[in-house]
Amino acid sequence: MKYLTLICVLAAVPLWASEDIADQYPASVLYSKPVEVIPHVFSAIGATAPPTYENAGHNNNLSFIVTDEGVAVVNAGASYELAEALHAEIKAVTDQPVVVVFNENGQGHAMLGNSYWTAQGVEVVAHTDAAAEFEEYGPNALRAAQARVKERAAKTTLAAPTTLFDDSYTVTLGGVQIEARHLGPAHSPGDIVVWLPQQSLVIAGDMAFHERMLPIFEHTGTADWIETWETAFEPLGATYVIPGHGHPTNMAQVRRYTRDYLVYLREKVGAHLEQGGDLAEAYYVDQSPYAHLDTFEELATKNAGRVYEQMEFE
Repeated sequence: MKYLTLICVLAAVPLWASEDIADQYPASVLYSKPVEVIPHVFSAIGATAPPTYENAGHNNNLSFIVTDEGVAVVNAGASYELAEALHAEIKAVTDQPVVVVFNENGQGHAMLGNSYWTAQGVEVVAHTDAAAEFEEYGPNALRAAQARVKERAAKTTLAAPTTLFDDSYTVTLGGVQIEARHLGPAHSPGDIVVWLPQQSLVIAGDMAFHERMLPIFEHTGTADWIETWETAFEPLGATYVIPGHGHPTNMAQVRRYTRDYLVYLREKVGAHLEQGGDLAEAYYVDQSPYAHLDTFEELATKNAGRVYEQMEFE
């Protein structure tokens, strides 16, 4: 029945990536209407394109878990208005109040909506490193959002998370165990996953990608990300995966486009280094097996260059 539920859900939403679709839910500032992935766990799937005015900056997944003792939200959203719109969708599903919001990391699309949730008196939980990242770069993220989505960011202000943790933070609501875990270094400082052990579902955040190419930042340690994946993320044994971007899926799919992509790119760049290749040529190592992914054009060459810069000194 669990597998049938997920198949039915995925049949009800588009199964293709959404880079070229400006907005799937014109009735809301959200990019798409939340879908029930498994019973009582919902996600509003963001665009797989970069953030734009048309998608209101909603290009990541905003998820929530409904219980008899309140609602837990994963990701505050990229603006006050997105958080407010998600809350409206939650209210259409349940009368239970939102009692906790988890920030998956310190990026703007995870934390800029904190200003809405803290105004409602909701506890906002994040990893210590994510909070530090947002404190340093939050002003830049806010300015970028204001320039990008204009009046749609008018109500957005900076609000820090209210509760911090280093390793894990567990809350039980209505008998549902909800575990926020920092598994180790991955995509960005303070990345967490939200693990529902009873449901065998992980809301993976930017630990796991598919449908769109993952971005490698200056502070992304690709070797560390692979190690965290192999020693802590995949051993969760999740049946269901809600990634940071793209539709709900399974572990095999996100492994293919996250862990396997990182291994593939490091092998290509490593071979290039062994042949004495320079940075200018490294940008163009062969990444054609992943050319079908959304944001490939925006990210592939940048990713290769950053991996070269990392591996040059390993």
